[in-house]
Amino acid sequence: MPETEPDAWEYTLYIPTDPRAVPVCRRTLRLILTLHHLPHLTETAELLVSELISNAVQHAKGPAALRIRYRDRTLQIGAWDSDPQPPRPPGDFDKLTDSESGRGFAIVRACADTWGWQPLARLGRRGKLVWCELGPALP
Repeated sequence: MPETEPDAWEYTLYIPTDPRAVPVCRRTLRLILTLHHLPHLTETAELLVSELISNAVQHAKGPAALRIRYRDRTLQIGAWDSDPQPPRPPGDFDKLTDSESGRGFAIVRACADTWGWQPLARLGRRGKLVWCELGPALP
């Protein structure tokens, strides 16, 4: 019997400002994608989650959240943090190979189909959502 396209869904995981949140988010993402029959997206999606959540935890001084959304055969991964400042634009990945920082959004830009950011408030705090998309999500 052929796989049918999963229905639209969304998960949000609120995380502390703690570097240990990054592997928790990766493992949570892996489980969600497996349960929704999208394991072929796991490797790239885990890399994207690592970069987005690492930036949120490193640069924000308050709470953060991971949002994983699927609709219209597109997987959207977002990281909300309480810092309202926009992310630094990604640099040229080829020029960042020896750099110890600044590669995160270059990796996101290279691996995602599209990415962006928007101001967003959660829990009564201003902040931003940095997101990226992979799609179409079914092979």
